[in-house]
Amino acid sequence: MRHSAPAAAAKRGNLPSIRARLSRALLAWSALWGVAVAATIMLAVPHEVNELLDDTLQASAEVLGMLLSTQSTAAVQQATSSVRTAPALPSERFAWQVVGPDGGVRLRSAQAPGVALRTTATAGFSDTEDWRVFGTALGGDGRMLYVAQTLAERREAQFEVAFSSALATLAIGLLGHLWLRARVRHELSPLEALSHRLARHDPTAAGATLGEAEREELQPVHAAIDDLGTRLAQRIASERAFSAHAAHALRTPLAGIDAQLAVALRECPPALQSRLRRSREAAARLQRVVAALLALFRSDAELHCAPVDLSALIARLPVQRLEVVASPGAVIEADADLLAAALLNLFDNALRYGATRVEVSVPTTSTLRVHDDGPGVSAERRLALQQAIAGQADASGTGLGLRLAALVARAHHGDLRLPMTSQGFAVELVLGPLE
Repeated sequence: MRHSAPAAAAKRGNLPSIRARLSRALLAWSALWGVAVAATIMLAVPHEVNELLDDTLQASAEVLGMLLSTQSTAAVQQATSSVRTAPALPSERFAWQVVGPDGGVRLRSAQAPGVALRTTATAGFSDTEDWRVFGTALGGDGRMLYVAQTLAERREAQFEVAFSSALATLAIGLLGHLWLRARVRHELSPLEALSHRLARHDPTAAGATLGEAEREELQPVHAAIDDLGTRLAQRIASERAFSAHAAHALRTPLAGIDAQLAVALRECPPALQSRLRRSREAAARLQRVVAALLALFRSDAELHCAPVDLSALIARLPVQRLEVVASPGAVIEADADLLAAALLNLFDNALRYGATRVEVSVPTTSTLRVHDDGPGVSAERRLALQQAIAGQADASGTGLGLRLAALVARAHHGDLRLPMTSQGFAVELVLGPLE
């Protein structure tokens, strides 16, 4: 398998924030509330408006009946002996008729039709094709007073009331939604501030704490995070100290082994030289790994970043049987020792998997790209490596080269990526905070 190491550290999660989820929940709640209120209005308004208009219709009939009843019987009979058009009621939304016992219209308003609204004497409320009618007896001679309103006008009144109510409800709902959003934003601001603090928090730094919480209820959370950070820093320091001690302990015997192999290689018969040469190459590779571990796990664990000339750095590395080419004038801000350790292991990986040439470039000011001419890997294998480095898959079967490179990138608060390539295999070390 080629480059069996975990792929780059995963980018920061893109999970929706609590504020976004609450905003969507509030929006959904507001929409449901608006629909419920609108449905209630549509059900309640027609009934209530009809009752109000019927009451008005009846009251108009009573007022008009009282006016007509104040006239003398003879005057009323004379006024209604022939069809006459009388002035309209003060409200022009109603029409009225005085219908004689024979069903003929004796007196009517300008809006009333010329034929009787009811051909038979009908008291109380009734409906025709176009009118809502209220009838009442006028005197005791069989005459009827009908006060009516068109059904079209009643529907228009229902629509106007419903529309006005819906607008008022919408305005209130919108104001309520905006107020709730403002309250949610205010209540979540301490959590947002805490997330920003955590993004910048380095528990391994000396005396690192989150500080006082913005609200009293968040103080236990701050204390728990500080306690976790302290325990984590102690564990990391212990592991770094052990790794550095183990690497130092291995340097001397490895150097002795290399020296003995060099002597044996000069004195042994030709038949054994190829075996001893392979043994010395394996010892040299182990020395490079130990050197990388020493650089990565030194006891102070502090970065010493400075502009690094890649051509000069590569010229000092013990690279054999591999052509390494750096872009002219390529410079990157990094810790030179850690960068050298990462490059040595990446070069060693490329050599072991059949590469003969490696190009080192700086696509961006904080990105180092190492591209070899080896056989490369399939898209499925590249994805598996990327997931392993990101911690999304089991990395137990991966090798050391990409692991060390990923650790170096993370030490620079960056990332390691495996971009797609048409030929060979490429690794990108982002040596800086992720965007």
